[in-house]
Amino acid sequence: MTEIRPVETDRAPLTAAEVAERVERGESNAIESRTSRSLGEIFRSNAFTRVNAIYAVLFLLILGTGSLIDGLFGLLIVVNSVIGMVQEVRAKRTLDRLALLSKAPARVQRAEGVAEIDVEQLVLDDVVLVAAGDQIPVDGVVLDAIGFEVDESLLTGESEPVLADAGYELKSGSFVAAGSAAFRATAVGEHAYAAQLAKEASQFRKPPSQLRAGIDTILKYVTWALIPVGVLTIVNQIWGRSEDWRNAVRGLVAALVPMVPEGLVLMTSVAMALGVVRLGRRNCLVQDLPAIEELARVDVVCTDKTGTLTEDGMRVSSVDLLTGDDHDVEGALAAIGRAEGRPNSSMAAILEHVGDAPALPVRTSIAFSSRRKWAAAETRDGATWVLGAPDVLLVEGDTARTRADALAAEGLRVLVLTRSDAVLPGADAPGDGRPDGLVAVAIVILDQRLRTEAPGAISYFAAQGVAIKVISGDNAASVGAIAAEAGVPDGRDAVDARLLDPGSAHFGGQVRDRTAFGRVTPTQKRAMVHALQSDGRVVAMTGDGVNDVLALKDADVGVAMGSGSPAARAVSRIVLLDNSFATLPHVVAEGRRVIGNIERVATLFLTKTLYSVLLALLVAVTAVPFPFLPRHVTLIAWFTIGIPAFFLALAPNTARAQDGFVRRVLDAAVPGGIGAAVASYGAYLTARAVFGTAHAERVPTSSAAFLALIIVAFFVLVTVARPYRLWKALLVGAMIAGMLTVVLTPLGPGVFDIDLHDPRVTLIGCASGAAGIGVRFLSRAVLRAVYGAVARRRRRRAAARQS
Repeated sequence: MTEIRPVETDRAPLTAAEVAERVERGESNAIESRTSRSLGEIFRSNAFTRVNAIYAVLFLLILGTGSLIDGLFGLLIVVNSVIGMVQEVRAKRTLDRLALLSKAPARVQRAEGVAEIDVEQLVLDDVVLVAAGDQIPVDGVVLDAIGFEVDESLLTGESEPVLADAGYELKSGSFVAAGSAAFRATAVGEHAYAAQLAKEASQFRKPPSQLRAGIDTILKYVTWALIPVGVLTIVNQIWGRSEDWRNAVRGLVAALVPMVPEGLVLMTSVAMALGVVRLGRRNCLVQDLPAIEELARVDVVCTDKTGTLTEDGMRVSSVDLLTGDDHDVEGALAAIGRAEGRPNSSMAAILEHVGDAPALPVRTSIAFSSRRKWAAAETRDGATWVLGAPDVLLVEGDTARTRADALAAEGLRVLVLTRSDAVLPGADAPGDGRPDGLVAVAIVILDQRLRTEAPGAISYFAAQGVAIKVISGDNAASVGAIAAEAGVPDGRDAVDARLLDPGSAHFGGQVRDRTAFGRVTPTQKRAMVHALQSDGRVVAMTGDGVNDVLALKDADVGVAMGSGSPAARAVSRIVLLDNSFATLPHVVAEGRRVIGNIERVATLFLTKTLYSVLLALLVAVTAVPFPFLPRHVTLIAWFTIGIPAFFLALAPNTARAQDGFVRRVLDAAVPGGIGAAVASYGAYLTARAVFGTAHAERVPTSSAAFLALIIVAFFVLVTVARPYRLWKALLVGAMIAGMLTVVLTPLGPGVFDIDLHDPRVTLIGCASGAAGIGVRFLSRAVLRAVYGAVARRRRRRAAARQS
């Protein structure tokens, strides 16, 4: 890659002593920028939670009764905290390591020479060197520029790049669209424009998350139910009964403990953290956690061609002379290429091809821009040389263009070198700044090789029902050839985007129905993303160049290649540090696994909360003792929820996530909660009628209720674990076997106060459990009927409004 050239400045570059003085005065760019929380924050956020506080209070109450076995649930305080901390620390280490690898250095000119340093080490008055693809790290004033164009759309919304000459004031956060420049830093650290914007927008703003919003909604509903039911339970167990206070406290704790969905937030955090770790093993940097969630909903992947579907490096296979002298052609190519501060892959291949050939003396130049599709240099003899896309520089029917189009159709990248005797108008001239009278002098043919892993990745997406759109600034014929070679459906028939109008009513349909597009400008890429989103699609955009930045920023999930431009990496939510397109299917699959399994886990925990609330409400209203001891609810939670939920949260899951998380979870959990509450309460009342209501008969009455509850709870687990694999069948079987081992051995009556040896207890429990399963099915049918009626009513109202 060509070095960004040093410049002569009005002031001498900073010496090491002057840099040290500015650092001492706080005039450096050191801003706290973290990829994750500190270890102390991780400890506090996992140890001092609302759930742990509730459990700690209830645990202290149990300690007061002297029944330590009933305090087993207190272990959840430790388990929840340790599991959460361990997984988040693992995720933190992964993120910190990958973020360090992804970090783009800054180039500065100091008294000792040009050096690459961390962005945080920049100081006031540093001379910073930037080129195409760089993000401006600090505010400054341009000292010297070559074809320097700045895109400020991320800051101002203005889509057209600005031609920035000496004296232009740069704002941090913008990026270089073309050319190269040197500028002097005028504001760093918290005083820089981007830092002030971030502060105004709140430094700790979290990206939106449907999953987090859904869980918050569920917890809000649960809280509304917990408060009144908890108060009723306290009144019933403490003041409404004349039994021993120790038994009353144990009943109170047994009623309140299972109402808290302690594992819902924990399992969500663990699943997300493990997702980060798993993706980290594939050198995939997740820059914000909700990106994993959004990946699960992706149904369209828009991908650039060059550097994404094709390999990074190119090479010039031949330069075919049409007219002129070979030395003039090499000199012109060298002049245009060496004017670039950071040449793209095509220009880098041309510079490698010309080697040390002397460049023609240049009077002025225009750097390559993906918007213009060409670069130019005016030499001192008055000639202007323009290198760029044949279909942009040459008129249709031109012999050279016809030949270039034929080569592009074979999947080759083709550029044409043209010459004119007219002066170079400049990038800011009316039109696109090209001189008149261009004549083709040579055709430059570059090999671009399809990544070996690309066809497999495309095949995966097709099998998963994810649409692929190849969107490139290259010639449409070349794009079509590469797309077809990669296996993109209907990829050969690529559309020339110059024929598309983003303002047209047909634009959305054209983007939806076609799969490959060539000659797409950066603003058109963004418009295509918007069109797909307006059609209800969830869009992932992959790219590596400065021309992809706008689309990467606006896509639901922007995915940048690790070797891509710093600006592309900065705006993307995910960075593939190994530059492998084959990593993308794993990224999408990981998102689906995380979200699908969180939904399963949420169903288990919410079912427990619902049946606990309903059972406590029934017990409080009918003024009977609570049927369970804390040890009972702990045992049920272990085998029907806690242990299986941990493994189910890590299971493979390929189903694409859909909207409506809260409704689906409630639809699955409410019937199970009603069925379990009815089963346990019915068994309890029946057993009290059979065995009596004296405290001495508490064991058989509690045992019958216990058996009925675990039957329904295991049925819920069986349904949540579907679809079945061998390991899932073994997991469910192991949980049932574990529960039976506890209740049918001396552990049952000796430790857990569960005795199923009386046939009447077993009969009541099994019959009530079967009835509870029936109630679950009935409740599910009623809920679906209600949902259907509400949906039909909404449709009728919508139709009435339209008419």
